[in-house]
Amino acid sequence: MCNLYSNKLPRDFMATVFQAADRLGNYPAAEEVYPDREAVIVRNGAEGRELVRARWGLPSPPAVLKTARDPGVTNVRNTASPHWRRWLGPEHRCLVPLSAFSEPGRDEQGKHVPVWFALTGGQPAAFAGIEVRGWRSVRKVRDGETTDDLFAFLTTQANAEVAEIHPKAMPVILTEPEHWNTWLRAPWAEAQALCRPLPDGSLRRL
Repeated sequence: MCNLYSNKLPRDFMATVFQAADRLGNYPAAEEVYPDREAVIVRNGAEGRELVRARWGLPSPPAVLKTARDPGVTNVRNTASPHWRRWLGPEHRCLVPLSAFSEPGRDEQGKHVPVWFALTGGQPAAFAGIEVRGWRSVRKVRDGETTDDLFAFLTTQANAEVAEIHPKAMPVILTEPEHWNTWLRAPWAEAQALCRPLPDGSLRRL
């Protein structure tokens, strides 16, 4: 499960490539992103696509929560679940720009380490994401209840490169502008077809 990725794309580049208005405010262009941190997403705004900040981790299904604190769900796989179905329409879909992503692996001493992957062609790419705006929850006990814009991205079967490290799943990654358009605008029956692994040979380890 991907719980760490990087986005080192300059903001003006993202605005141009994803044809989105920059509404990031004072925000760094290069970053490594961990769960529950803010990151750049591309979403549908009132005046078209926009680059905004959102917090990584969608609301958890109530049945899995042990306390009032909800740390959030970073990766979504079972889109048939009623918990996720309500957020599958275009009004809740987003793109999550990335430079590279990691899967948990082990080094020669057996220590847990992230194994990083990037696209072999170096082209712009984005995770296929879901976003929810203005969600009230307790993310951290010390902060109490907060209101946040949240996001996560979908996963699918692993391709050959990722399967060597994590055989069960990899993030859904979109690399073509027409696929970005479909993800942000199309009905779920059409957009769902994009939830597939990248072709074998598309990724290299860093």
